[in-house]
Amino acid sequence: MGLLPIAMAPPAEAFNADTPMPHHSSVSGASPIVPQTHVGQRVLVTAAASGIGLATATAFLHAGARVFICDLDPVALDAALRDQPGLGAMVCDVSDEEQVAALFKAATGQLQGLDILVNNAGVAGPTALVEDMDFSDWRRCLAVNLDASFLCARAAAPLLRAQGSGSIVNLASTAGLFGFPRRAPYAASKWAIRGFTRTLAQELGPFGVRVNCVCPGSVSGERIERVIRAEAASTGQSEADVRSQMTAYVSLKTFVSPQDVAHTILFLSSAAGARISGQDITVDGHTETF
Repeated sequence: MGLLPIAMAPPAEAFNADTPMPHHSSVSGASPIVPQTHVGQRVLVTAAASGIGLATATAFLHAGARVFICDLDPVALDAALRDQPGLGAMVCDVSDEEQVAALFKAATGQLQGLDILVNNAGVAGPTALVEDMDFSDWRRCLAVNLDASFLCARAAAPLLRAQGSGSIVNLASTAGLFGFPRRAPYAASKWAIRGFTRTLAQELGPFGVRVNCVCPGSVSGERIERVIRAEAASTGQSEADVRSQMTAYVSLKTFVSPQDVAHTILFLSSAAGARISGQDITVDGHTETF
């Protein structure tokens, strides 16, 4: 799939507090009204053809930003662009160094710079005991969940530092707050993202650049359904039992939506979050334990 042209976001007057955002079937959950908090901001969101990534890209568009996305799945990316034609996009494996270099060249060229990077790429990884896990599965999970964030942050850092402003938001998980039996590489990668975030915040803070991470809980959508199926197969439980267990230790007794996560990302990267950096923000209904 070739590089697609980006369209300017609609002007601020196109959206107002009396006009609700349309609901998009490709992103689960209702779409709340989004204030014009990011007019003219230049945003790159990785792995954004569906789920949290697409919800985030859509929210930024409605907040007045210009947005470029990437994804490994060209079919899903085509569908996302049909749903949100204002996006710029290209196919990219963000765990690959050369492809990340090409992504930043394309994105910053079309956006004419960069203000916000959202490192959203991630995979669930294998579901197995450590002793039963293939090393290749371990490495692939860390490559996507950790290496990709490093590669993209490394490319973004000099751009943001040079202009003396900007925001990076990394996606971690509540799995990065607890141990997670049978999901060792996933948990390890998300713990690492938290440490990476705090370190990067210290490195870039003196230059006016903020770095935070968001730790979602169980997010409704196809990805969590795949996790539920894998956990049920690994433990011999029913999918209904696994799903019930996932909310049993959540105070609000519910999954969160992609939009819940997206609007937290918008807040952290907005003027309202201008003094927030180096933080882990959970969006999970309060996970009490795993």
